Formats: sequence, C-alpha cells, structure tokens
Amino acid sequence: MAPRRAGGAVGVTDAAQGPFPDADYLILSSRLIPDLDGGYTIATLARAGQMAERGARVQLLTVDPADAEAHAAHRAEFAARGALRPDTPLRNLFDEAVAPDGGAAEWVRAAAASAPTPGAQADEHRVLTDAAGRPFVSLPVIRGNPDWHLSTAAVRVHGPEGDAIGELPGFGALYRAWLEHVVARLTGPVVVVCESRQLGELLAGWGSERVRLLHTIHTIHLEPPFTPDAPLNPLWTRWFAIADRFDAVLWPTRAQRDDVVARFDGSGRHLVVPNGVPMPDAAADDAAREAGLVVSLSRLAPGKRIDHGIRAFLAADVPGAVLEIWGDGPERERLEGLIRERSAADRVRLMGATTDPDAVLRRASVLLSSSAFEGQGLSIVEALRVGCPVIAYDIRYGPGDILRDGGGVLVPDGDERALAEALHAVLTDAGLRARLSGEARPAASAWSADAAMTALAAAVRAALSAPPRR
Repeated sequence: MAPRRAGGAVGVTDAAQGPFPDADYLILSSRLIPDLDGGYTIATLARAGQMAERGARVQLLTVDPADAEAHAAHRAEFAARGALRPDTPLRNLFDEAVAPDGGAAEWVRAAAASAPTPGAQADEHRVLTDAAGRPFVSLPVIRGNPDWHLSTAAVRVHGPEGDAIGELPGFGALYRAWLEHVVARLTGPVVVVCESRQLGELLAGWGSERVRLLHTIHTIHLEPPFTPDAPLNPLWTRWFAIADRFDAVLWPTRAQRDDVVARFDGSGRHLVVPNGVPMPDAAADDAAREAGLVVSLSRLAPGKRIDHGIRAFLAADVPGAVLEIWGDGPERERLEGLIRERSAADRVRLMGATTDPDAVLRRASVLLSSSAFEGQGLSIVEALRVGCPVIAYDIRYGPGDILRDGGGVLVPDGDERALAEALHAVLTDAGLRARLSGEARPAASAWSADAAMTALAAAVRAALSAPPRR
C-alpha cells in the first residue's frame, strides 16, 4: 500500500487555560532509576519539573526498596543530567522508614500497631537494614505472581533491638501508611499524581476530603492486534473496574481516551493530558543535518520492531544513506545477527543509548519509527521539535495523533514495503523533505510543555472543584 501523508488538526486539551491551583502536589511512582523503564522515567521526571517551573509545590515519591546509598546515587545522576530540579525533593518510602536510633520509624510502628488485621504469613522475607546493619522492616517475597502487590502477606516491622514488634497486612498497607504520614504534614489541598498502575490499584480506596488522586497513563491498554475492541492487556483488566474511583484519569492521546470512553461506560473523568516536551528557544540549523542519515531512537525491545526498520531501510536502497539505531535492550543480539546476515554493517549501526536525543536528531534527515504500539511516542515529538521529519507506522497510540498536524509520513502498520517507499521518497526528494521539516515544529507545539501543563492544570481544577470520588 502507498504511504499517506499526515495532515489535519488535533488538540490536546479540553479546558480553559490557567495556573496550577494552590495545593501540594505529590507525584507518586513505583521507582525512578536512571536508564530504566525508558520513556516512563523521562516523562515522570519531566512532568514534575514542568509543574515546578510553573509554580506548583511538587514532591516526587517512590517506593522501590533499594538502599539509601542507591537512592542518593539516582538523585545525583538525575540532577547531573538536568532531569531533577534542585528545588524538587525525590523521596523514597524506605529511606524514610528508618528510625535514627534503629528499627522502623515511628509512623511505621504506629501503622502496624493500628492495623485492623494481621497479615498472612509468607514463607520468605527480604530483610531491609539501615546503614548500621540493623533491620527495620522485612518484606514478604512473593514469587511467580504478577499480582504480588495485592498480597496481604505480612510486612514485619522491627524495633530498635531488631526484634519484630508488629505487622502490616501487605505492601498496600505500608504504602498507604507512608502517604498518610506525608499528607499529614501538609496543609490545605493535596493532589496525588499516580504514575503507576500497580500503585493506583492499591490507592483506589484511599484518601481524604482534601486529597485528590489523578492517575496518569503511559502505555497502551490493548493486546494484539491493538484494535479498539482487542483483548485487554491482563494487567489492565482489573484496573478498568476501578477507574471511576480516580478523580481524573489522564490519557496521553485523544485517540486512546476516545477508544476507552467508547468501549467502557465513561462514568469516570477521562481527560487528555499529554507528556509535554519542552520546545527549543531557537530553530535547529538545518544545514547541520547529514544527508541520508536515518535515525531510530528507542529501547531495543520486541515491541519496537527495529528489525522492520532495518529491512525497510535496506529495501529503500538510497545510495550513501546510513541508519543509526540509538538505544539498548534485550533485542540487541538478535539485531546484530540480522545486520550480519544482510552484510549491512557499513550502512546500519547500533549506536547504544544516548542521554542527548536532541544532538542525535539535529543531525538526522529522518526519524524512523516501526513500533507495534506506543503510549504517546516521545521520540516523535522530540524529532519534530527540532525540525526532523518522521516516518512511522500508523499504530495505536501516538503517531497518528502527533503527525495529523504534518511533519511526517504515516504508513500502514506492519507494511515494510510502504515503509521502504516512504523512506526512499523522503530521502531522495529535497522539496518533500523541506516541506515536512517546515511543518514539524508547528506540529510539535501541540505537544509542548506549555500545552501539557495547561491541560494538567485544568484537570486539577476540575478535580478540586468536585467531591473526592473515594
């Protein structure tokens, strides 16, 4: 099938503009670790930074049980990369669950003492210790169960002498106790922005009159073939049953929001709030682009279908063209084998990960995206904002929404021949390439940090103006 050029208009916000309401904002993530979880980590940190830049009082909260030294190293690395503002705390539950004199902190002990029922007994526990080697909590080890977070297996709480002095019935009880401790030290309204499905499930029944819980979405909810009526991803089936308990659910694209509302009863508050991408102060110098340079920028994972991109690039057969594949992941060895099999090492290069995508995209003539699915498609917006045209499969979700304002070419999902034809056309037609590049920056503006924060502030105002849903 022949490629179709993107065109038309799409908006990303459903409400009027305005600043963030006066409240404390807690951005809750299961973990935030450099170079882990791909675009999720980048988007979560970016949201916090963009909110803080616009005057919101923001704290980042995580619940991964690494030690304090590891968490300090994560903070330092994010700060060095400019991903964490110095005025935005990045706090961790287990860093704060330790009493200075040993054992669990007072808020953990108090939660265990007031727990209505004891936890079930687990066969195995992971004992967490402080810097002096003293235990403070022991976490149940639950193997082979994707729903481990829902278990009520006992979290043991230790006293100053290391002895177990109480229990909490599962991870959910521990997480909620920490949030209650954090919220109790704040005054006025509190907005919790939950970035993780697992945490959202545990918090759907938690809250108070002054707390509003907003749940962001980062990925697709469907299984293959990714049509609107396709089977739900099993991890999301239970979540949809409780989606109406959140004060707002924030979808990154209009297409995904609309598919969800059409399929389900729509009783929840479903809003479109993209992951915002900062726009450059000045346009990229198009003279710096390398003729024939095609770039792929993503994790090397099966769902990204980098092999499609390699085969399409080689089939396009443009003299002098080079494909740089930026990213790392489990598919690297297989892709190396494909490149060897095609004797293409001089034309297709695995570059490894980059912490400076702009530098890569400013050199590129084209960004190539061959994913099977996306949540939003961060790299596509990053390319458009520096004037780099995009060629992408028309998949759920992201490319179709982003490229409707121009800046790229969409081809039918999985059609490698169409992908190759589009690559050949854009790489060999300077006029087409210049036109797409000119459309790229205006198209990216709909996904800017300003547009995203306008939509998020509107979602917060709507949630605060209504009674809590829990």
